[in-house]
Amino acid sequence: MSIRVLLADDQALLRATFRILIDSCPDMQVVAEASDGAEAVELARAHRPDIVLMDIRMPGTDGLTATSVLCADPELSATRVLILTTFETEDYVAQALRAGASGFLGKDVTADTLLSGLRTVASGEALLSPGATRSLITRFLTAPAPGTHLAPPERLADLTTREREVMALAAEGRSNAEIADDLTVSPLTVRTHIHRAMTKLGARDRAQLVVIAYQTGLVRAVPPR
Repeated sequence: MSIRVLLADDQALLRATFRILIDSCPDMQVVAEASDGAEAVELARAHRPDIVLMDIRMPGTDGLTATSVLCADPELSATRVLILTTFETEDYVAQALRAGASGFLGKDVTADTLLSGLRTVASGEALLSPGATRSLITRFLTAPAPGTHLAPPERLADLTTREREVMALAAEGRSNAEIADDLTVSPLTVRTHIHRAMTKLGARDRAQLVVIAYQTGLVRAVPPR
């Protein structure tokens, strides 16, 4: 089935470029374009895309606010948000991940990386493996946002020992294949444990599972160098 994408960016030229690229793939299509966050939310509710490719800095309602609204809407639980940004705004990216975004890409991304990223997020995985993203996680996700608190460790009470072990390794940026090698199990078994942990914790996807792992103290942050 085709991956349905909604583009949200205030730069018309960039949206046009992404549309041409995405529509050139037989397994993807752009279903709508938004020039600000409010329009992105409206069009997401109308079209129910698989992914919203969301810029953060837009006039009016910004991408961060729109991401929070989209990820809190139960009718859009199947829609994932992939953030477009630059490394200079990584604090905003962390807030977006807290809100439920599935990862991020830089605006200078190559065509192949963009398409691969869309497919990764559409499959339910998180775009959280690059080293720069691990640094972002350890710097921001272990501190509560203003007016909020870290998740209590008791939130993990329903997880089995193996589910906690797999969740911790995923939070460290390990792929399913790497986790399988470490634990001497199959990648399918790893995927099953991750899915069960997500279900028990009410996590939208792997990205939220990583956030919960850090915020409950299951994984400790390594101070950035």
